[in-house]
Amino acid sequence: MQLCVHTQRPAFPSTRPCAKIAGPPAGGLEAPVSKPVALITGASRGIGKQLAIDLAADGYDLVVCARSTADSPARLPGTIDETAELAREQGADVLVAPLDVRDEEAVAALADTVYERFGRCDLLINNAAVGVPGATLENSTKRWRLATDINIHGPFYLIYYFCPRMREAGEGRVINISSGASVNPGFRRISYTTTKRALEAMTEGFAIELEDSVAVNCIRLELGVWTEGYAFTLGDVDRSDFEDPVIMSDAVLWMAKQPLDYTGQVVTIADLREQGAVRPKTTAG
Repeated sequence: MQLCVHTQRPAFPSTRPCAKIAGPPAGGLEAPVSKPVALITGASRGIGKQLAIDLAADGYDLVVCARSTADSPARLPGTIDETAELAREQGADVLVAPLDVRDEEAVAALADTVYERFGRCDLLINNAAVGVPGATLENSTKRWRLATDINIHGPFYLIYYFCPRMREAGEGRVINISSGASVNPGFRRISYTTTKRALEAMTEGFAIELEDSVAVNCIRLELGVWTEGYAFTLGDVDRSDFEDPVIMSDAVLWMAKQPLDYTGQVVTIADLREQGAVRPKTTAG
């Protein structure tokens, strides 16, 4: 089965937020309207790649982040360079940003780079994650730390270095990507369940700390979505019910449009379908 990556948005309403204008510069000329900027981690493949394509089609400029690059590819297919090209075809200005979210200094440096390049960051999507397979007590403690560093510390570093600047600019939005495994220990990946539940708690906590300036929300993806990483870790299982990652684009674009007082929410795809924000059931492949 091949991942179905859409390069054109279906006929769903545009959800792009309006860009703010700081005011006319000296001389009375109107300031140009800059496009909103979204930063996506885990953007080399799967959900992150689809988000980049669809956000670009909806009018965003992008910062695409991951460890997999053309110069340093991973075992799985996909690089942020490939994602960037697809997003540019949709009209986006794209900053390709190789990043290991575990590296706090690199995240801090990236914040400086993004604001030097674009002067803004409107939407932060914490999508990068790792699900360590196998019995926890038979794995090394190093693999436990890998999960906590990527799934908890990574999102925290990005919020820590980007959200104060969002708040200073007047507003911003953070969308964290969680999993149904956060409330399903039967998934049998304890580090993944633990870290995703922690990410949901982090969402709720920062929503309070950043209220009235930055909306912080979380999508708990409770169903199977076809991605290269998911398929790699699950192995040879029936994937006929897996959905297309475009449903996550529906969810993110809807959430990014909500007012700032829509914050601290942890919602599932089913919740969003009930509101008409996500299209009906899809099929990947």
